[in-house]
Amino acid sequence: MRAIIPVAGIGTRLRPHTHTIPKVLLNVGGKPILGHIVDKVRGAGVKKFTFVLGHLGELVKDYISEKYPDIIADYVEQESAEGLGHAIYTAIPTFDEPELLIILGDTIIDVDLDELFKQQHSSLGIKYVEDPRRFGVAILKDGLIEKLIEKPSEPISHLAIVGLYYIKHSAVLAQCLSNLVEKDIRTRGELQLTDALQLMIESGEKISTFPVEGWYDCGKPETLLSTNSFLLSVSSFSNERESVIIIPPVYIPDNVKLSNCVVGPDTTIGENAQISDCIIRNSIIGDNSIISNSLLQDSIIGSNSIISGSFKQLNSGDSTEIKFN
Repeated sequence: MRAIIPVAGIGTRLRPHTHTIPKVLLNVGGKPILGHIVDKVRGAGVKKFTFVLGHLGELVKDYISEKYPDIIADYVEQESAEGLGHAIYTAIPTFDEPELLIILGDTIIDVDLDELFKQQHSSLGIKYVEDPRRFGVAILKDGLIEKLIEKPSEPISHLAIVGLYYIKHSAVLAQCLSNLVEKDIRTRGELQLTDALQLMIESGEKISTFPVEGWYDCGKPETLLSTNSFLLSVSSFSNERESVIIIPPVYIPDNVKLSNCVVGPDTTIGENAQISDCIIRNSIIGDNSIISNSLLQDSIIGSNSIISGSFKQLNSGDSTEIKFN
């Protein structure tokens, strides 16, 4: 099996952070979003990965090569942002296994992959949503998908496709993606993966669904923070410090310097940060940041930042220096 992970998104809703770092490398729960995804997929026995690169793709390469030297990693460039179908199409030259797992690089999904891989047919992760207009949706018949529709204007189905696709026959998907591109079949101006999957169904491919309850978006500051909170509730880390009150769950590496602080709950602090005389909760603090005399809540602070002198809510990018007088 091979995992295909598109990581080409620009992440406009997470600026200024994504001016200097790909969205998938933002820290949640003690490691980058992409790290959580690769760890889960690799833990299910998958060793071959394809990463579809775009904005700041070299940083993704560097991260994967440093942290995961044991996997077989291939990289393809999506030179133009023409939709998820186009992203997967660019990865076709790496389809060297009959089975594929396609998983979006900016969403953390809590699902048992071992059980998924036992499915008889290709299968898509779905979740019931009240407003399906922002998603691709599935219409079922006799336990199989009859039709897939991208962002329907009317609520014809509440079963949203959540970004996890298990494909039994990669050659069939490759052919349908190629047909999509050759005939320039677009929905809302883009080449959609749902349209290629619909072509698979029409060619006779049976595609089932599986429920996904744990679906954690990382596309906006507020959802990034809520995903951070969930991940910390599952796995947190900190040691006791003198003159510091720690309210779990938090993630605080041992190389972080803390003094006269209250930290937590729901707070992740990056490597080698220095924090003094602060109260910080429900926040993400980047690597090598220096923060003093501040109260931070619901904040995201980029790496190498300096914050001092007041109580504010902030959303600052990497290499920022802010002083409040």
